Amino acid sequence: MIQRILIANRGEIAVRVIRTCREMGIETVAVYSTADKDNLHVKLADQAVCIGPPPSAKSYLVKENLIMAALRTGCQAIHPGVGFLSENADFARAVQKEGLIFIGPDPDVIDLLGDKVQARNTAKKYGLPITPGTEGAVSDPAAAIAAAEKLGFPVIIKAAAGGGGKGMRIVRSAAELPENLTIASREALANFADGTVFIERYLENPRHVELQIIADGKGTVLVLGERDCSVQKRHQKLIEESPSPGVDESMRNRMAEGAVRMFRELKYRGAGTIEFLVSGKDFYFMEVNARVQVEHPVSEFVTGVDIIRQQILACTEGKLEIEPSSVRLNGWSIECRINALTPGKVSRLEVPGGPGVRFDSFLYNGCTVPPHYDSMVAKLIVHGPTRERALARMNRALQELVIEGIKTNASQQRWIINHEKFRSGQFGTAYYGEIEKEVEHVH
Repeated sequence: MIQRILIANRGEIAVRVIRTCREMGIETVAVYSTADKDNLHVKLADQAVCIGPPPSAKSYLVKENLIMAALRTGCQAIHPGVGFLSENADFARAVQKEGLIFIGPDPDVIDLLGDKVQARNTAKKYGLPITPGTEGAVSDPAAAIAAAEKLGFPVIIKAAAGGGGKGMRIVRSAAELPENLTIASREALANFADGTVFIERYLENPRHVELQIIADGKGTVLVLGERDCSVQKRHQKLIEESPSPGVDESMRNRMAEGAVRMFRELKYRGAGTIEFLVSGKDFYFMEVNARVQVEHPVSEFVTGVDIIRQQILACTEGKLEIEPSSVRLNGWSIECRINALTPGKVSRLEVPGGPGVRFDSFLYNGCTVPPHYDSMVAKLIVHGPTRERALARMNRALQELVIEGIKTNASQQRWIINHEKFRSGQFGTAYYGEIEKEVEHVH
């Protein structure tokens, strides 16, 4: 067992990793920008190292500073968390070059799966259905129009190197395509330093469903059920649940069979997520996130597996504590992301509790939420024996949650989960857009 890990991240995910490391008897080293010097992850870690000023490009994204901090504090491994450098193959290679363990997949696997064009081809190779689209990147407007007309409008332009809605444009006619191709490529270049884009047929209002996997790099692949992430605001997830109301046992098994086949052949190591679009009884491969996901707690609730613990064991010792045959889904779990609508100082925080309630956050009374980073400040997760019971528990927990000093979307989340359409379970990725005007008036 390794003795010390550096966590190359901040906020909620850094706190999450620290807690599991402490249970495993592993010391932790936090890194922080000057804006985060009083962040909870800094307070909880055994050591902390300042790595630069607030802008991410001068702190959390500076590979050399992170690696130097790990070496100077005697760490044996680096956990990248989510976002930032968590799927950066060059960072993973630099970590390994210094004799440190990167808690994630092999850099070559990250490269293969991080490029969406290559990932599509890989999924197809292992028998997973893919959304009809271009075989490779497109840059010429005339070729793009020809490809789109062959696919049939509407189509979607996607960045090959990124996600989160950046470099993504929906196009409904040939006349709109050249301008949107330029915009998407420009966005992709600005956000991911890679302007490569490709085109897929756009599926109207599909469900967004993902499988949580953990693999040991030697052929053992755990599938920890699926999560439904269809409630999204401009491609940013708001609410996740497991299992999905739109996936039956047959589809779940077919998804899992393809995922296991692909991750096993790739000798994948660590935690990962394979994402699908579900339309009716069909599903299509979308992408792989070669890291732990923000929404991993719902899978932990329904399986009882500590995903961070298994991720660390897989990457540092090449083993898992769980056999695939022992994984069972139990009950229903729902997560609401609590986003800050304004930065500022938290003057009052009251955290919900009771059976089946979990609050993952970096907030505490008197802490400051800086304006420099992602708006998510907490995740409220509940578990119940059925979806109806889990929804009742989430409704109660959101009523108990008090965050003062900053504005959050907690009231809006409560409104969404009590909406008739959400309660029915019959919705897709267009759901938030259908209710957005009503949601925006909730305070």
